Amino acid sequence: MAPATVCRCEVVPTIRGSEGQVLITDAAGSAALARVDALHTALTQIVLEGGDLAGIAGEVARALDAGVLVTSTDGRERAAAVTEAQRELLVTHDFVDPTGRVRVERIDARGAPVARGQVRALRVAAGGTDLLRLICLRAEGEISATDVQALERASAVAALLTTREQAVAAVENKYQGDFLRDLFLRRAGDEQYVVEHARSFGWRLDRPVVVVAAEIDPTNEPVSSGRRRQFQERFSAAWRQVSRELGEGIPSVDFSSEVVTLLPVADAPTDAGTESLAGHDVVRRAVTAVAGDKGGGRRPFSVGVSRVAESLRELPDAYGQARRAVEVGRRVNGGGSTTFFDRLGIHRLIALVPDTGELAAFAEDVLGPLAQDTSEAADLRETLRVLLDTNFNVAEAARLQFFHYNTMRYRVSKLERLLGPLSSDPHLRLDVAVALRVLEVTGRS
Repeated sequence: MAPATVCRCEVVPTIRGSEGQVLITDAAGSAALARVDALHTALTQIVLEGGDLAGIAGEVARALDAGVLVTSTDGRERAAAVTEAQRELLVTHDFVDPTGRVRVERIDARGAPVARGQVRALRVAAGGTDLLRLICLRAEGEISATDVQALERASAVAALLTTREQAVAAVENKYQGDFLRDLFLRRAGDEQYVVEHARSFGWRLDRPVVVVAAEIDPTNEPVSSGRRRQFQERFSAAWRQVSRELGEGIPSVDFSSEVVTLLPVADAPTDAGTESLAGHDVVRRAVTAVAGDKGGGRRPFSVGVSRVAESLRELPDAYGQARRAVEVGRRVNGGGSTTFFDRLGIHRLIALVPDTGELAAFAEDVLGPLAQDTSEAADLRETLRVLLDTNFNVAEAARLQFFHYNTMRYRVSKLERLLGPLSSDPHLRLDVAVALRVLEVTGRS
């Protein structure tokens, strides 16, 4: 009987990806696996010691000898461990917009070429919710399969850290939001207490500010309540991050359907009815930074800006002005508008009238059948606006509306039969102009 043959088999380490695909099966796998495990251990230690995303990015960059960025799902940078040369590569290859937003929609897990290297982006998710993007850049050579395995481990640790931070932020925002609402309702306490309590949040309220109310524009597409809340949380996080970049001590709070931010302005005297140029500048910078190039799934939004509030006593009125500005601005100019309360003109006075029923009655009394919600009435209202803008210059109005002169003369006659002697009565023209503005403010234009 032949002796039994003993088979000596060597166990080859195998590394698999997140979807179970085999990444490495050769002898080098043991070294790669050891490196991935060491990185995972180091990252876990960072979280246990109270570290942050910057610590995770730095450790991954060191272990992989590559540049690492952690961004929001729409590309807003949260942490980075990249050199200036690596950052310049991203800009050169159009992966960064003018506001600094990383164009994550152009980078995915399959990678994109950068010079003689590659850039990849991995989703950081937990519980089926997208949290962040983990971006790895290597200027020379591709990002290997073992690098991807390490990045997947890092994304899991980043998800753990981010979930913890979000839980803490939710509690803080609720507390801060309640305090700011009380301040706007004049029930937060005396000024000294308010200022000192605000300092515990890291806020400075003892300086001139403008109140900015920002709302995501409504959409006709069906969106679940959970998805809508994700949009709002990302929008609120964007305003908080931009506020931190603009300066210290800037309050920015999520009021569920809007984000309210108190932006500081220069201590400069303002003329009656106007706000300082510094106020305009800081608002424009903030809005531009939050909007970016509207890529990465960012939602369009509208903004209302108050007059400058020089003291705490003026903040409640300033909040009301910001709310009015965003409402009127969206009705008059449509979504995506930034409206300053002091630039509303006659709309500003109309917006201050609390009785909308009285406003509607005034418009109907002055305009009569032209106040109706019909296509014919809307067409005549447009002709009336053009005539008012041209001071009833019939020839110029005809040119602007591409009408024959006689057609415009006929329309003038019809308007005067309905409304009165518009061409000769300046007081009537004023009433009509105000009534048209009322329709704009009440959303019936």
